[in-house]
Amino acid sequence: MRKLRYGRTVISSGISMGSALAMILSYVEHKSILWAILHGILSWLYVIYFAIIY
Repeated sequence: MRKLRYGRTVISSGISMGSALAMILSYVEHKSILWAILHGILSWLYVIYFAIIY
């Protein structure tokens, strides 16, 4: 049971970190809050795209 709780915490933190990172990268690149929100929703997909393109 303890291991399961730890796993959920890591997954939850990873999703939050991915969203924040995607929003920051998006805002720096496009200077648009709307794009940042959209990329925050897509989170890790945008981070991976950004890493491949740049």
